[in-house]
Amino acid sequence: MPVLNTDEIRKILPHRYPMLLVDRITEMDDTHIIGIKNVTSNEPFFDGHFPDFPVMPGVLIIEAMAQVAGVQVLSTIPDRATKLVLLASVEGAKFRKPVRPGDQLVIEMTLIKRKSILAKMSGVAKVDGEIVAEATCMCILQDRPA
Repeated sequence: MPVLNTDEIRKILPHRYPMLLVDRITEMDDTHIIGIKNVTSNEPFFDGHFPDFPVMPGVLIIEAMAQVAGVQVLSTIPDRATKLVLLASVEGAKFRKPVRPGDQLVIEMTLIKRKSILAKMSGVAKVDGEIVAEATCMCILQDRPA
């Protein structure tokens, strides 16, 4: 059973289709989170990104990882409805294998450091238990516009 389903994730993150890249959260605590992205053949980016050999763009894999991290960061603060979590930096991004239609991306992120409005998280994205991408993301909290 998911810890958070899509509807619950949408209450935490402001993202909407086609930019919401997290379908569910399966595990979450104060320092660790696991999220799922089901990659389907009707994703809008597949029409233009290697249409004869559809591959999920690496930048969107990183965005999915950052969104999973954002859910973890926002879930730990009491006034999350008034905050946004933004991607501030990416370090050490590596892409190991292509992500294709039909794959299920399992994203595991772990909190490295949390200080005031900053959170640094490191993680991997896996398909069928194999790492397809890894990165360390710095996120920053800011007030939502009124």
